[in-house]
Amino acid sequence: MRFLRQGLLGLFLLSVTLGLLAYAGQTLRLAVEERASREARVPERRERVFAVRVIRPEAGTITPTLTAFGRIESRRTLEIRAQAAGVITELASGFVEGGTVTEGQLLARIDPADAEAALARARTDLADARAEEREAARALDLARDDLAARQEQAEIQTRALARQRDLEARGVGTLTAIEAAEYNLVQARQAVLGGRQALALAEARIDQAATATARSRLALSEAERRLAETRVTAGFSGTLSEVSVVEGRLVSANEQIARLVDGRALDVAFRVSNAQYAQLIDATGALRPAPVAVALDSGAARITASGHIAREAAALAEGESGRMIFAALDDAPAMKPGDFVTVTVKEPPLTDVVRLPASALGPDGAVLALGADDRLERVPVTLLRRQGNDVLVRAGAVAGREIVTERSPALGPGLKVRRLTPEAATSGADDGATSTAARRAPRMGG
Repeated sequence: MRFLRQGLLGLFLLSVTLGLLAYAGQTLRLAVEERASREARVPERRERVFAVRVIRPEAGTITPTLTAFGRIESRRTLEIRAQAAGVITELASGFVEGGTVTEGQLLARIDPADAEAALARARTDLADARAEEREAARALDLARDDLAARQEQAEIQTRALARQRDLEARGVGTLTAIEAAEYNLVQARQAVLGGRQALALAEARIDQAATATARSRLALSEAERRLAETRVTAGFSGTLSEVSVVEGRLVSANEQIARLVDGRALDVAFRVSNAQYAQLIDATGALRPAPVAVALDSGAARITASGHIAREAAALAEGESGRMIFAALDDAPAMKPGDFVTVTVKEPPLTDVVRLPASALGPDGAVLALGADDRLERVPVTLLRRQGNDVLVRAGAVAGREIVTERSPALGPGLKVRRLTPEAATSGADDGATSTAARRAPRMGG
């Protein structure tokens, strides 16, 4: 009995299974026939739309700036050297590295003993020369008086000879008296000649005395200069550097003991390319005195100064390119020679220009603008300047239009785009995934 019940149950389950298999086969057959009977449907194709960021530039007047890196230099740097040899007997209290001095201040004194002795001897020699000059002048006066007296005697002897000859002609005089008068006249003339020689010697003595006096004056001036050379003074106000002496040290002539730097006469030297140099000259080729701004970054602080372009280097060294420009700073007390700074030069203003991101300009010299139906158009532009991450272009056909800020190889004329809003900019990856899913959705649903 038990076996009969199990046999009937198994038979029932087998019949149910065969019925389900038959129903599934029938359902599958009907589905295949229905699919085969339907017309093949073509999936709907959707145009790919790119998301782009755009800006709407407006034409205006922009002042371009040129940025370079330079080095601070001093226009006045003086090597302080010892003009005389000797021991330094005195040093100014501020004669140290970084010491500040004023114009004319005594910086150092070299032992002046020898120079003072030479000066005393020169003064004595000058006094002797002046005494000799005065004595020569008195001797000249005496020589002139002596010559005048001898000339008077010669005139008297001449008149005496004439009188004796007159007497002899009247028969009163004698020949002996005439000869005696002639002899006296000859003696008087010889005396006059001797007086003239004495006068010439006195005049020569005057010239020699004057020469000796002039030579003594020169020697005195030289001695005074030698004494002055024992004093080392500041030629201008500034700061000392490279100080290498102390009090008591023996220095030689022309030895450098320090350097004096004028911190108020500062220049900044910076190099520009040939293209940048072309923006700094006028129509005549002369360098324009354009204003410059200098900045020294010192950690959290930023030190600034202003000035103007003053000159350019006369020649380039071998292997150099561009131009070396020098700008004079107006007032930069916090900057020191040797500082490396950033230099910003203001160029002449440009009118009717727009500023665009540098990424908006393609290698073909054109930008992409949004046209009708949000499709891209290629717009050629004229590049005027590059300003860091921006470019300045002639306004022309781009002013007031929506310009794509970032060009990529996937973008080109005729493509349809949608503007990327600021909210969407923060989830750009999500937008890309959504677009990809939207493009694939029709295929999956088909």
